[in-house]
Amino acid sequence: MVYRYLDHMTDAFIEVIADTIEEAFENAGISVVDTIVDINSVENKDDRKIEIDADDLKGLLYSWLEEIIILTITDGFAGKTFNVKITKNDRFHLLAKIGGEEINFEKHHFKMEIKSPTYHLMEIRDEKPVLMRFLLDL
Repeated sequence: MVYRYLDHMTDAFIEVIADTIEEAFENAGISVVDTIVDINSVENKDDRKIEIDADDLKGLLYSWLEEIIILTITDGFAGKTFNVKITKNDRFHLLAKIGGEEINFEKHHFKMEIKSPTYHLMEIRDEKPVLMRFLLDL
């Protein structure tokens, strides 16, 4: 398991541990999709691309989570594999290629809807290992 759910009364509180910040973002993407649908039933049939800029890592994570929610719930595309590259000049820049397929609720078994990510309880420790915690408003 690349992530785990932490105890929270009403929302999904997720912890990700990874070797690199890019891997942590990839695992965060997996956790979002797997919260919404059964990611094990998703096949890599098509690709999507996401590009994000932010002033800091928390802003980048918030925008990343938001984009994955939009891609899944609004656009109807379930990602299975995530390839993330992050660079930093003046700002952080994330470029991601996501492999997956169009959602079919009979096949992918809808679990729950995520309203949005939140900054509440968000934590990122960019050291070895990288630790990320974030809350998804359900």
